[in-house]
Amino acid sequence: VQLVESGGGLVQPGGSLRLSCAASGFTFSGYGMSWYPQAPGKDRELVAAISSSGANTNYLGSVKGRFTISRDNAKNTVNLQMNSLKPEDTAVYYCYVRLKVRRGGGYAFDDYWGQGTQVTVSS
Repeated sequence: VQLVESGGGLVQPGGSLRLSCAASGFTFSGYGMSWYPQAPGKDRELVAAISSSGANTNYLGSVKGRFTISRDNAKNTVNLQMNSLKPEDTAVYYCYVRLKVRRGGGYAFDDYWGQGTQVTVSS
């Protein structure tokens, strides 16, 4: 399983960025995907999630109306469009998936993270 994020960078307040996560090694269309930012000194916090088909999305309250999560199951990618960025959005953004696997005669869940992409919002 591999998750590779891209698209981060330095942007001024009010600006936009589009993050992408390229997934491989599992049946991408069978799993929901999420984005988790981690600011310095803080835990990772779910900011946006999308169902396996893309029909359902969920957002942290502070980003509703500013961020949009989407996916392309033909290309095995999940994206995060971030608009009206604020300094408090500064963080390393991680792509995440939890896979259900067969193990020990039953099922277990394995968590996978990408390497992260830095987003810095500053003037």
